[in-house]
Amino acid sequence: MNKDIYAAIMAGGIGSRFWPASRTSKPKQFLDILGIGRTLIQSTYDRFLKICPKENIFILTHSDYVSLVKEQLPDIQDFQILTEPARKNTAPCIAYSAFKINKLNPNANIIVAPSDHIILNEDEFVRIANLTVDFVSKNNALATLGIRPTRPDTGYGYIQYVEEETAPEIHKVKTFTEKPEKAVAQQFIKSGDFLWNAGIFIWNVKSILSSLETNLTEVYEAFAEAEKDMLTPNENKSVEDAFITSPSISIDYGVMEKAKNVYIVPSSFGWSDLGTWASLYAEKEKDYLNNSVNGNNVVVYDATNNSINVPDNKLVVIQGLENYIIVDTDDVLLICNKDEEQRIKEFTHDIKMKKGDKFL
Repeated sequence: MNKDIYAAIMAGGIGSRFWPASRTSKPKQFLDILGIGRTLIQSTYDRFLKICPKENIFILTHSDYVSLVKEQLPDIQDFQILTEPARKNTAPCIAYSAFKINKLNPNANIIVAPSDHIILNEDEFVRIANLTVDFVSKNNALATLGIRPTRPDTGYGYIQYVEEETAPEIHKVKTFTEKPEKAVAQQFIKSGDFLWNAGIFIWNVKSILSSLETNLTEVYEAFAEAEKDMLTPNENKSVEDAFITSPSISIDYGVMEKAKNVYIVPSSFGWSDLGTWASLYAEKEKDYLNNSVNGNNVVVYDATNNSINVPDNKLVVIQGLENYIIVDTDDVLLICNKDEEQRIKEFTHDIKMKKGDKFL
């Protein structure tokens, strides 16, 4: 196994679109959303054990979730948990990981990935990851994995690429487009040179640090100052200062959309970002009425195309509903038309205003 390969798993989000199962105190990456006996972060960790040594896997998470990380990933050591004292989007935490890994190994190649995605064909993912690592280890390149789209989904970002290969399966990126309207997404699918942005990045540590210095100077300088204290007892204080100084900005907007050395690998490995209940419904097995059911005591009459997620110990009877999301937890019941799922963020905002944080 290549000891120069590192993984940085991002696990600091609150998964608000998966409310009410996903809560601020225990967001979706720490849940067994798929009902397979492993949480999403555990499945992601297991996947990277096929690519790099366990001591090379780092978890980037909010300070609120350190105990959950330790509980669910007991093999992770304290120095492998990179704590975000504040949510500042992806660029600051990725900069933190790059500087810290650089201090450990200046020859490192880093795979950055979210903790809450599913990948069904892990062998193909491992093959693509190793192929891309080989490319970035020999070139000053920032690479991202693009998913061949199967539908004109408006919930994903799209990346356009040059048809000619720079290296086997590697293409130069032309444009980024954030979550287009449906008509535009349909044109992207028709053109054949657009991919979904999976948010999985691969680069050599020297390349990402150089690009941060050029394109996101404020973030670079904040963490360059903190680097001297990394791997010492003063690390947390210096990193906290760096987060305070850094703007809240995504790595996509701050670096990837500006840099001239960005490449993409068209990929098909059974990927879903599990961003919404609808995306979970698409991945789950269905009954003969096309319902996705997560719960051991669900009885359905004349109900079709529903996403049903209820406790195993509760008898739930559903009659006559079509195309609904039904989620029951200890203290919240959500019944929402699947076509209106984007309103869940509106619901949680209103609940916060009227009821406080108790149910969030």
